[in-house]
Amino acid sequence: MGSPAIEIAGLRKTYRRRGKPPERALDGLDLHVDAGGVHGFLGPNGSGKTTTIRVLLGLAAADGGTARVLGHAVPDRLPDVVGHVGALVENPLFLPGMSGRVQLNLLAQSVGVPRTRVEEVLEKVRLRDRADDRVKGYSLGMRQRLGIAAALLKDPLLLILDEPSNGLDPAGMKEMRELVRELGTDGRTVFLSSHLLGEVQQVCDHVAILSRGRCLVQGPVREVLAAHGGRGVVVGVPDPNAAYAVLRDAGFDVYGLPDGRLQVGTTGRRLEDPALVTRLLGERGIWVRELSPIAADLESAFLEITRGQGLDSQPLTEEGSVA
Repeated sequence: MGSPAIEIAGLRKTYRRRGKPPERALDGLDLHVDAGGVHGFLGPNGSGKTTTIRVLLGLAAADGGTARVLGHAVPDRLPDVVGHVGALVENPLFLPGMSGRVQLNLLAQSVGVPRTRVEEVLEKVRLRDRADDRVKGYSLGMRQRLGIAAALLKDPLLLILDEPSNGLDPAGMKEMRELVRELGTDGRTVFLSSHLLGEVQQVCDHVAILSRGRCLVQGPVREVLAAHGGRGVVVGVPDPNAAYAVLRDAGFDVYGLPDGRLQVGTTGRRLEDPALVTRLLGERGIWVRELSPIAADLESAFLEITRGQGLDSQPLTEEGSVA
């Protein structure tokens, strides 16, 4: 087996700005990313995802810990590995008055890549038909795909994508999802940073969940879901406050949802008999009008993992993203 694509141990980073208290972005982060497939790097905004990527690319210096990319220590050995790494960090910058093809040709020339490679990456990101249009006429999704095309010019072994679906409309998100999934099947490693839970679950083989600069859980998506997702039920009752008190007194974990329903589970194990919830409430004259199992998805897994670590989990939007 070859070297892992990314290895991080005890990585620390604190930002110090004049007149402001220190801000700890990374707090002893450990991360292991095997080569091949799509690896999701999941966490709320401010959890340290972009800082981690900036350290891996030599754009920020860590205060402590170690990081290796494709077997090489960074930043010291970054020149040895940079030719095998492509990255799209934040919003790609292109000249609006020039076409996508012209700008990719200029980039290809600067890194010593033949022009035939430009046509290959344009085809890969499905922009060949619009490649001669000026970039100012591109949608946000097209610009993101052009940025990925630029990152693919060197045919990298490791492709790092930082929030590529951020700000896209549903059609653009679908196109990006299909593209990322395709990129993960052609032998390279795709490291996908995102706060969009649903997107990560649909395209990733592995996932690492970050909070406050630490990795709480990492592993294959199916294993994370099996261990942490779908442990309880959602209950709808006329009097949520009364039901909350009854179920908490009975030893259940109970969380109020924004729509007035209750999420009910048991600490560290699945709720084996949902009928117990209806019996307990019925004995108190609280009649259940809805009882449905919680689907095993990254949203429920994220909430359980962050709560289980004693952290204040951030709310999730209807689109399945951390607000």
